[in-house]
Amino acid sequence: MFTGIVTDIGRVRSVRETERDRRYEVDTAWDTSSIDLGASISHAGCCLTVVETGPGWFAVEVSGETLSKTTLGAWKAGDGVNLERAARLGDEMGGHVVSGHVDGLGRVRSITPEGGSHRIEIEAPEPLHRFIAPKGSITVDGVSLTVNAVEGRVFSLNIIPHTWKVTTMGRLQAGDAVNLEIDMLARYLARWQETA
Repeated sequence: MFTGIVTDIGRVRSVRETERDRRYEVDTAWDTSSIDLGASISHAGCCLTVVETGPGWFAVEVSGETLSKTTLGAWKAGDGVNLERAARLGDEMGGHVVSGHVDGLGRVRSITPEGGSHRIEIEAPEPLHRFIAPKGSITVDGVSLTVNAVEGRVFSLNIIPHTWKVTTMGRLQAGDAVNLEIDMLARYLARWQETA
């Protein structure tokens, strides 16, 4: 489990096709000697398992299913990646409960400066938009954010300068695809209402 609080922007250092999947090596500012093999790390909101580590880098393998359902299939060497290590019991819960399972791809519609912040509008796919509510939580590329407004399938976010700087949010452009994970509580509430 994660909280959606990014603690490093990693950089894809290499991409290699394997027999069945794809292997990514990622540079990080973290002390990789503290990362166990088999550890779970959120990569732009997608939970992946560490298969190898080295000084300042680690490797993960990604299945074809994940590549087809997330933005990871488009990654190339040099790309920046929001990283978060798995939460531990007793850690501060700064964001919200995030599973690291991407629900779908959103599309950035617009980015508009507002004071020192930026307003981002994202179009969600069917049927995910039903689970997005004003003042609710959503994870975009691994970042826990609060929804400002919703109109149809489009929702808007206000990105403060700190988040703009310490995540990949500041690198987004209109038309970009983003990984979305809806709020877990919204998912279960909607399911409960369907079966009630």
